[in-house]
Amino acid sequence: MGEIGLNQFAPYLINRIAARWNANMAEELKSFDMSTAKMRALAILSITSGLTINELSVFTVTEQSTMSRTLDALEEQGYIRRQQRSEDMRVREVHITEAGRAAFAEVWPTMYDRFITMFDGIDEDEYQAFTATLHKVLRNIRKHEI
Repeated sequence: MGEIGLNQFAPYLINRIAARWNANMAEELKSFDMSTAKMRALAILSITSGLTINELSVFTVTEQSTMSRTLDALEEQGYIRRQQRSEDMRVREVHITEAGRAAFAEVWPTMYDRFITMFDGIDEDEYQAFTATLHKVLRNIRKHEI
């Protein structure tokens, strides 16, 4: 660690950024009666509905037990519904409801504003290079295909 220093150690920086992002979002989401886990689930389901709890857990980077409790709460709020897959009754799919889409649409501007603030002063080329590098790192350490 001494050779490169903490401020040049990418895993440390990634963790700091993620922790700060999550803390900021958690604070912002309180006024919407929403948690970070709920928002991640709604964000993913707004793009790809019909996922299993395992798939959602991977996409949202959330433990399966946490995702299960999160889905219980979202279902109680009327934001998602679960149904058995027609081809395999053992599998339950999670679908976003219109109320869930509306809740996500209400919160999205706040999330987007935070995103814009996070990358203030970083031009498009820098942002593209940054995300391309992150994708390469993710491929190197990926445990799941998604």
